[in-house]
Amino acid sequence: MSRIGNNPVAIPEGVTVDVKDNVVTVKGKLGELTQHYDTVEIKVEDGNVLVTRSSDNKENKSKHGLYRSLMRNMIEGVSKGWTKELELVGVGYRATNQGQKLDMALGFSHNIIMDIAPEVKIETISEKGKNPIVKLTSHDKQLVGQVAAKIRGFRKPEPYKGKGVKFVGEELRRKAGKSA
Repeated sequence: MSRIGNNPVAIPEGVTVDVKDNVVTVKGKLGELTQHYDTVEIKVEDGNVLVTRSSDNKENKSKHGLYRSLMRNMIEGVSKGWTKELELVGVGYRATNQGQKLDMALGFSHNIIMDIAPEVKIETISEKGKNPIVKLTSHDKQLVGQVAAKIRGFRKPEPYKGKGVKFVGEELRRKAGKSA
């Protein structure tokens, strides 16, 4: 029995959900998202989205909670949006953006220039005495997470000094290093 899949997803004001031919379309003030689904039934009743499964075989059980979570993420994304913040920890680590191009200095012999998808809004914050922060915002949770993981993958935080690109609020596992 799926605990997550049985919970209804409330539809806030200003968001419309359309279900046709195994495709769900969610429209809101921040954008529009579509999701293909199978092995479950999705219905819109009384301002809620209900996800039900037809049988209790393993595949249907596993997709029941998955599609309910995807519906919730889509509805929250088009109404409020999703944000990820990355912090660049290290001497000389910098980040700037010109439009949708992110330019990062991460201790390599050259700067890393990355084109960001047009659906993702990017902002760089550089204050004196603080680490630079890259802020990603979009209505698509999967896309924001994918772009953030790609940026973090350029220089993952190392366990001795903590240098690298990390998520804001991320707890790193630190090692003691050589003992004298």
